[in-house]
Amino acid sequence: MIKVQDGIMGWVDTRISRSGKPRYTAHYRDLRSCEQTAGTFGTLRQANSAWQRAEAKVAEGQLADPRRGRQTFQRYVEEKWLPNHVVEPTTKEKYTYYLYRYVMPEFGPMRMIDIMPEHVREWITKMQAVGASAWTIQYGKYAILNSIFTTATQQDRVIAFHPSRGVRTPTVPTRPRQIITPEQFDAIYRELPTADDRLLVETAIESACAGASWPSCASRTWQCPPAS
Repeated sequence: MIKVQDGIMGWVDTRISRSGKPRYTAHYRDLRSCEQTAGTFGTLRQANSAWQRAEAKVAEGQLADPRRGRQTFQRYVEEKWLPNHVVEPTTKEKYTYYLYRYVMPEFGPMRMIDIMPEHVREWITKMQAVGASAWTIQYGKYAILNSIFTTATQQDRVIAFHPSRGVRTPTVPTRPRQIITPEQFDAIYRELPTADDRLLVETAIESACAGASWPSCASRTWQCPPAS
């Protein structure tokens, strides 16, 4: 190969193809000063433009290291994302359960650079087929996949493209609230075991009514929270 142009970060190598025509490969250096290629082209002008675009992206901090993108999803998550993801211990325990129960079987063997939105959509379809709830799918997609790919693109520069951003999930249905009557409320209130319990209820009601007297608030219709 003949080096045609040598710059601070970018340059072009030329080789002669089997057909006898020259082919130009664009090179640049990433943030770690490691040599990368930006493609092979039929003209020197195209190759120069390619390494210049890559150089500009490196300067902006937008270009991922393609070698890091070749690691599997499981390796990245286990070695980089999960150990350094700062959350409460109980949240991390929940992340870990849902990650290995629903996400890792699908994406674990795949290379980070190979994961595309179509794969995320296929995963959602498979989750629905096995009866996973809309809430579970949303949690796996938004809390886990989005978090992993956001870290991989914006902080670790493992990949340049966020494959789960914009992918829609099933809507979680809202539970209708059960309405109780004033008579039902009075019956519940009378069964409260201690004066402290009744005081707590009265205080909560007065706060919700923005200062209205408790008897007038208690005579209104109240809503029970959805059953867990």
